[in-house]
Amino acid sequence: MNEHFALQKITRNNVLKQIEGLSLDALNLVPPHFSNNLAWNLGHIIVTQQLLVYRLSGTNCRIDNEYIERYRKGSRPEGPVSQEEIDFLIQQLNITADVARVDYQNNHFGAYKTYPTSFGVTLESVEQAIIFNNMHESMHLGTMIALKKLV
Repeated sequence: MNEHFALQKITRNNVLKQIEGLSLDALNLVPPHFSNNLAWNLGHIIVTQQLLVYRLSGTNCRIDNEYIERYRKGSRPEGPVSQEEIDFLIQQLNITADVARVDYQNNHFGAYKTYPTSFGVTLESVEQAIIFNNMHESMHLGTMIALKKLV
């Protein structure tokens, strides 16, 4: 699984490159024909990993439920995100990737609850969730690339 955790770090570094140097206004802008913004995608990447890998394996998430509710699937930006929250999300982008690797290596995850994704893939193990999550994060990286061109 080490290569999957390494791929996640590469993807997340590319996410950080997309938001590097952008103003808070740019991060919060929802362009026409989009339902979210760069800030939301940043939070969504973190939250989805927590839900797919942690919650579905019966393990407590490593971030507060407040963020899970704000950035989970089906949510939308509720208003501008502060610079403090952006800084926190950037920090969590790195921390949650590193902690998940350690938790996996330490067999921290319990029995996995089967989950049929909206992508058409059914996840049946934490390993499948880790691999699928990388695809999900890459998809949102692509969205962020498109959004960046419009801010």
